[in-house]
Amino acid sequence: MIVELHLIQNFAPSCLNRDDVNSPKECEFGGFRRARISSQCLKRAIRWDNAFQTGVSSDIGIRTKFLMEKVKGALIDAGRPEVESDIVAQAACAAFGSGVKEGRTSIALYLGKDEIGRIVQTVLDQYDIVLEGVNSVKGLEGKKADKAMKDLEKLMTKIVKDFTPGTQAADIALFGRMIAEGTHFNVDAAAQVAHALSTHQVVPEMDFFTAVDDLQPKGDPGAGMLGTQDFNSPCLYRYSAVHRPQLVENLAGDEDLANEAIVAFLRASILAIPSAKQNSHAAHQPPTMALAVVRESGPQLSLANAFVRPIRPRSDQSLVEESVSSLAKHWGDLIASYGAEGITAAPYYIVDRDAKIDFDQPAAKVKGMNQLLEIVSGKLPAGVAS
Repeated sequence: MIVELHLIQNFAPSCLNRDDVNSPKECEFGGFRRARISSQCLKRAIRWDNAFQTGVSSDIGIRTKFLMEKVKGALIDAGRPEVESDIVAQAACAAFGSGVKEGRTSIALYLGKDEIGRIVQTVLDQYDIVLEGVNSVKGLEGKKADKAMKDLEKLMTKIVKDFTPGTQAADIALFGRMIAEGTHFNVDAAAQVAHALSTHQVVPEMDFFTAVDDLQPKGDPGAGMLGTQDFNSPCLYRYSAVHRPQLVENLAGDEDLANEAIVAFLRASILAIPSAKQNSHAAHQPPTMALAVVRESGPQLSLANAFVRPIRPRSDQSLVEESVSSLAKHWGDLIASYGAEGITAAPYYIVDRDAKIDFDQPAAKVKGMNQLLEIVSGKLPAGVAS
């Protein structure tokens, strides 16, 4: 089973996702420059959105370079001395695929809270052996201390070799995990999130701004600060999909949690907005249209090619209306060409009540987000394998 989500979302002037030169991200599509919001940016907004965090019964994962502090704190809470805990935490983080320098791991590790707890418990279960290595490190300096620490890391690696990675963190199960230094920690993502793409050609604009010095003497010309900020105002097509069998597998067979995660993911995808430069732009516009597709079989179908030819507003239709209309036409063309076999539900809604746009069957119009999610939820199997 695959659940897809298609959105049309129009933003006021904003800079929601920036590149290395502080400009809104872009790409070329259909031979024209388009505004873009990266999938990484969207996924972070989703996993940190209240709709996602309250929609699942498990904790979300932690992506951090400060894992050593978490492990050290847990060891101290378990009654181990601080100096010992510091040494053990460093060795443990190294054993789980990342070196530690100045209290930080070399990469940002993405782990569930339950997984971190099991890592600590694995160390505590064989702490007598660990303590021998810790004592060999104490009191040494320079190269001798480095060698003793390496020996402790090798010992820790042997201790944790039978550790089985796995977590109930719904976001890790959805978005996956890749650790090059410890491939056994890798999780195949159950969700695919496309880069959001403007339905129309976009030319970046630049805001020239000044800041006034409140204590500047009268008669002193000039501003306290001058600067520029690029921005745009895109109407975006957004596409994502969740492969339910992979999600269930990632969650160790917990089908109820998988269903929660799917609905929470859909809700947060609709509601979450990236936070960049929002204090300057306040671009809080929800999607104008949402279409969810539940597939028992058949190919995934992104509708991005509805916008190969950039959309242009007409005198009687806005850019947003034209975008929704083009999406509806492309949906109908794909259904006519490839069929609707395997689709068990395709609810959609359009915020504009006056819009005279309809999607071909099997899509069915509903009143809004909550009804769309209820229909999707009702199609998710419970207690049986997908």
